[in-house]
Amino acid sequence: MSDRIWTAGLTVIGDEILSGRTQDKNVAQLATWLNAQGIRLGEVRVVADRQEAIVEAVDTLRARYDYCFTTGGIGPTHDDITVDAIAAALGVPVVIHPEARAMLEAHYETRGGLTDMRLRMARVPEGASLIANRMSGAPGIHIGNIYVLAGVPHIAAGMLDALTGQLEGGLPLVARTIGCWVAESEIAELLATVERSREGVTIGSYPFFREGRVGANFVVRSTSQEDVDASIADLTAGLEGQGRTVVEGGI
Repeated sequence: MSDRIWTAGLTVIGDEILSGRTQDKNVAQLATWLNAQGIRLGEVRVVADRQEAIVEAVDTLRARYDYCFTTGGIGPTHDDITVDAIAAALGVPVVIHPEARAMLEAHYETRGGLTDMRLRMARVPEGASLIANRMSGAPGIHIGNIYVLAGVPHIAAGMLDALTGQLEGGLPLVARTIGCWVAESEIAELLATVERSREGVTIGSYPFFREGRVGANFVVRSTSQEDVDASIADLTAGLEGQGRTVVEGGI
């Protein structure tokens, strides 16, 4: 494993996300998967089904991060324009991928055949390769450092399964959580001291109000399990030194 930190950006595409009709689940799904590959999700953009918006987001993220993912807009309908937008961003034409066509023909052989609309799902930017999709036949797309996934979460999950182990990454993050009935403002200095004590350690503080009182959960993250455990021990000692009770795993 490399000590280098590999990064990715995500463009979530779809009017239905922005309107609130559909609740996005792909951000959490992709972030979790990327971490297991040793890759950090550094930025997410949500854009409408407009080519110029998709092009702008993809161009920015593919330059800023090692990998650029997109979800949504690769179905058979007229508003599925992700492929056209990716091709425009790269300055290449859209072509029918012969392998994708064969996959779709096989999938739809007993489902009414491959119509012109269904054939749209075989369109790719010229030079692209395919990401297998065992769920619905229509593949995802890989070109350069861009990975184009379906918007439907369980179909996107299948595509991520196909990509597992295929991307170069570094050390995955490990994390532990503790909880305490305390206002985070009261222990801000302790949190900062523990976080600064070990390079690469981050502490997320997540306050809540329950049962008529305030508390917080603290998530310690690092690529080193040893540093995570040591930071948890320091934070626990500091909290218990103030007479507070610490709950392993969070409250």
